[in-house]
Amino acid sequence: MKLTFYGAAREVTGSKVLVETEHGKKILIDCGQFQGKGLETDGQNRALPFSPASIDHIILSHAHIDHSGLIPFLHRHGFSGSVICTNATRDLCSIMLADSGKIQEHDTFTFNKKRAKKGLPPVAPLYTQADAISSLKLFISVAYDRKFRIDDHTTVRFTNTGHMLGSGVVSLELKEKDGIKHLAYTGDIGRPVNRILRSPDPFPQADFLITESTYGDRLHPGLKESDEELFRVVNRTCVEKRGKLIIPAFSVGRTQEIVYSLNTLYNDNRLPRVDIYVDSPLSVNATNIFRMHPDCFNDDLREVMLTDPDPFGFNSLFYITSVEQSKSLNEIKQPVIIISSSGMMEAGRVKHHLANSISNPANTVLAVGYCAPSTLGARLLRGEKEVSIHGTKYPVKADIERIESYSGHGDYREMGDYLSCQDPDRLKKTFLVHGDYETQVTYRSYLETRGIGNIEIPVFGKTFLL
Repeated sequence: MKLTFYGAAREVTGSKVLVETEHGKKILIDCGQFQGKGLETDGQNRALPFSPASIDHIILSHAHIDHSGLIPFLHRHGFSGSVICTNATRDLCSIMLADSGKIQEHDTFTFNKKRAKKGLPPVAPLYTQADAISSLKLFISVAYDRKFRIDDHTTVRFTNTGHMLGSGVVSLELKEKDGIKHLAYTGDIGRPVNRILRSPDPFPQADFLITESTYGDRLHPGLKESDEELFRVVNRTCVEKRGKLIIPAFSVGRTQEIVYSLNTLYNDNRLPRVDIYVDSPLSVNATNIFRMHPDCFNDDLREVMLTDPDPFGFNSLFYITSVEQSKSLNEIKQPVIIISSSGMMEAGRVKHHLANSISNPANTVLAVGYCAPSTLGARLLRGEKEVSIHGTKYPVKADIERIESYSGHGDYREMGDYLSCQDPDRLKKTFLVHGDYETQVTYRSYLETRGIGNIEIPVFGKTFLL
């Protein structure tokens, strides 16, 4: 068996690991887009170091675009194998990949207008909405904790990681001439206590482990502490300053957590009397898919649902889908909360809300997740006093706040605790992916204190013979 790392290697996005078996099969674990570096990511995403037609199977750990977002691109260029994932991941991909294709078309259209003014020829989108929809016919969904036979020599099993709806550790069992080898890829690891999802479950013992390291050098505050911090920000912005609270949030997972936290404040009669708008068609569709998978919910949420059958809806909460409704939010003068994607503030409707709100000191922008270093979100969090949005410069006068515990990723202690389900003496090699290199070095040292040795931090394109 050979492993080659073609993404999330000493960086956070673009997850792709190619597994080549001694029986000639090529299995790609995850097929994610590189994100967060502007035009540079477009070139990275187009420059595949392997032939899409040569891939027999894609095994998908979860639906986030930095793990799934290149599947339509591979399909467009010859991939016709199967995409194996959990039931909820398949449902989420049905909306997320189509939305990604729509974004590719829109961004390319805008980019081509600029190229035309310079006399340059147009470029094609990475893929289209039609490509994304076509790729869905390749998906095969599998329930958690069921062994799925890929061929006579290979089986796969998914174990819940609690990172997002449908996320799972990929456990591969490969029969080779020198015996059975067990490879585990954690994908992204959730927190042990989640507002909505079940806690991560232990996964089968591996010989070789590939695991994430996004927050490998920091600790998160507790959920109750962060809910109180959310209440403070809402009260400070909407009651004391009489301003708008803009919450850039990823449409799938983060938005639902924020809505659920606000729903809890509403049920406890603590939420100020302000209207709340979720301005993202994808968020609306994703929330409906969440409602379809109560089997993924934790016991606390199930108990809440005995008296509150819809934890993602209440009287002062409105879901916005149309462009006209979205634009009308900019005309609102009274205090309001707007939750809109994207979480890194790099695309989507939230950029229009930021342009409309960021220069008013009465307003607040609240970041609730990871922002890659080069993104607009990261620049605001670094305290830049002026930022460019859609080519126009805006002075930053609004308050910029951050609550990190809404992250779907565990911190270094939580990830280490999760990996304790593995006997370190039986791990022959561990690979760290999905993290900035400096963070990975710190996390490697921490894992070594917990008995895990022989840890590699692979570079892009590095191949290992196992």
